[in-house]
Amino acid sequence: MNIYQNIQSSIERREKLLAVLIDPEKIDLNTIASFFKKVHQSIATHIFVGGSTDIDFLTEKTVVAIKKTTHLPVLLFPGDVQQITSKADGILFLSLLSGRNPTYLIEQQIQSVPFLKNTDLEIISTGYLLIDGGVKTAVQNVSNTKPILQKNSELIVNTALAGAFLGSKLIYLEAGSGAKTPVKKEIISVVKKEINIPLIVGGGIRSKKQLDDAYNSGADLVVIGTAFEQNEDFFNELKKDKRPFHSKTKDERL
Repeated sequence: MNIYQNIQSSIERREKLLAVLIDPEKIDLNTIASFFKKVHQSIATHIFVGGSTDIDFLTEKTVVAIKKTTHLPVLLFPGDVQQITSKADGILFLSLLSGRNPTYLIEQQIQSVPFLKNTDLEIISTGYLLIDGGVKTAVQNVSNTKPILQKNSELIVNTALAGAFLGSKLIYLEAGSGAKTPVKKEIISVVKKEINIPLIVGGGIRSKKQLDDAYNSGADLVVIGTAFEQNEDFFNELKKDKRPFHSKTKDERL
């Protein structure tokens, strides 16, 4: 399974991707099987596992339970080195480019190397940008960094480009769990026009319209979390038998 290559191939076919983010601290392992019945009825293409913290070391147990119930690729989305397990298919190797805390820019990454080099995990370098979503998020609290304001589009674009220039394979614009305001369409569009690598967008997306807006502005992969489980209407709109999402071409977005 080459996850990154498959993402690129999907983009070339103008297929939009959807990841369901599962926080090990917020899901009951006893409900995994029933939860994934819903996931498999939906248009979800990837599973992300991770959170800002994992105090009880539940990541590996959660991944093992998920792998027993799904054929979808399972990617780690770790908040720190302790949230890494060889049981997943791959890992978003995150660097928090929007912050200036060396712990999340490079130190956690260095600490993870002795473990990662002895696994078969597909390691996908990811430039991670925390964008202001109107609330103070767990990422902000844990990383002790501030999000980039959405009005500062030039800084967002330059930060994303810096990540691409440094060799990131993905750029991830994150408004944070529970964000009041998702990453704005204008931000997604301007970043997508400048980078030539896949763009992930997440945080605060709770409706079909917000999802379509993200896709049509240029997001290649959108991440949803609690909204998937908590909003039954939203889930119903994501079922596979619904009309496929319209994906605008680059020229249509200009």
